[in-house]
Amino acid sequence: MCHTFNDLFLRQLRKLHDIELKHLSLLPHLFRASETEELRDFFQAHLEETRNQITRLDEVFGLIGADSTRLSCSTMEWLVRECEELLEEEKDPSALRDAAVIASSQCIEHHEIAEYGVCRTYAQELGLSRAAALLQTSLGEEIAADERLTLLAEGSLFHTGINARAHEASVA
Repeated sequence: MCHTFNDLFLRQLRKLHDIELKHLSLLPHLFRASETEELRDFFQAHLEETRNQITRLDEVFGLIGADSTRLSCSTMEWLVRECEELLEEEKDPSALRDAAVIASSQCIEHHEIAEYGVCRTYAQELGLSRAAALLQTSLGEEIAADERLTLLAEGSLFHTGINARAHEASVA
């Protein structure tokens, strides 16, 4: 139960810690499920980034003198379950599965972006400038990850996106 704004911040921070730990356990599955090298490269890099984000969260807990007891995030549980179900449905590696994996991953990234934004804002309000800066660093990484996934899905000037390849393969 939250009696103070500080309690509310700690609750959100513990939930965010749970979100990152759940994401960390999902990323190797997404890596193995990916057909394209560019998507595997993304997940490999994001795995390391997620480890660093967890380290930053641990530092924030240290700064505020709190333990990092996990508070389960039911939204993240649902997002992970949805992604796992999708991988079960789309067993064969293909551009179609990659497009679906990107969509699921972006839902997770958007949730992380929202949670980091909330925690960063709470830290600012509490005058925890170092904690706010650490959370902002991770927030920036999550925004960049979402942008990279969009680029993989949509493509670029010289590269067809995974979504277009998935569409072409499904109508061929």
